[in-house]
Amino acid sequence: MTGNRNAKSGSQTFKNTIIIHHHPGPGSAPSPTPFNRPATDTMAKTQPPSSSFGAKKAYLVLYNAASASAWAIVLLRVVSTLLQHRDPSAVAPAVDSFARTTQTFAVMEILHALTGVVPAPVFTTIMQVFSRLVLVWGIAQPFPQLTPSAWYSSMLVAWATTEVVRYSYFVLKQVEAVPGWLNWLRYSGFLVLYPVGISSEVAMIVKAIAGPAGELTDEYPLVLMSILGLYVPGSVILYSHMLKQRRKYLGAGAAVGKGKKAQ
Repeated sequence: MTGNRNAKSGSQTFKNTIIIHHHPGPGSAPSPTPFNRPATDTMAKTQPPSSSFGAKKAYLVLYNAASASAWAIVLLRVVSTLLQHRDPSAVAPAVDSFARTTQTFAVMEILHALTGVVPAPVFTTIMQVFSRLVLVWGIAQPFPQLTPSAWYSSMLVAWATTEVVRYSYFVLKQVEAVPGWLNWLRYSGFLVLYPVGISSEVAMIVKAIAGPAGELTDEYPLVLMSILGLYVPGSVILYSHMLKQRRKYLGAGAAVGKGKKAQ
């Protein structure tokens, strides 16, 4: 009898313990269990992506498409004018103002790099955009007598061809539809276009220094000489950066990247 009484007492104590554990008193917080644990982490993982990502992608598609179209117009005007007139002096009247506006619009590239809209190196972006602005605003605009030179036409052809390829690549990259041939052009075209472009730019600056720059102000030739002095280290930095990008996307770096994705 005593054993039965003790067994019943122990059973009742166990039941009370369970009841107390699962039914806390008023004002006390329930103990965390798999059933009442907050679902914050799960909700964070299952929430749909914010609309800002979609807006950013839409903006980049629009910006790059507009830039590619503008540079395509520059290229078409230069080539068609040369084919029609067989004279580089006819190029500037047909395209100079539009090319200047198009290149000035590229200041957005610096803002994109500074704000992280695109993962572009800030220093090399500033170098490239600034050097071109010097040519369109500091050479071609104040000294239109220099634009009949063949160097001016070759400069625009190199710029426009490079940018049509580059901006078209960026448009298709946003929608993950870059064809292999465009990827190759993006990271190989500079091997020819960059030397043509940089040689043309240097020639235009030299012509300005030797000619009308001194008529503008006595100091302007010195300013242009200083800028010209930056071309040697600047061109090495830019060309080295592009070679590095080429190895990354077309060389051994691309093969390593594909291997990691396959794993």
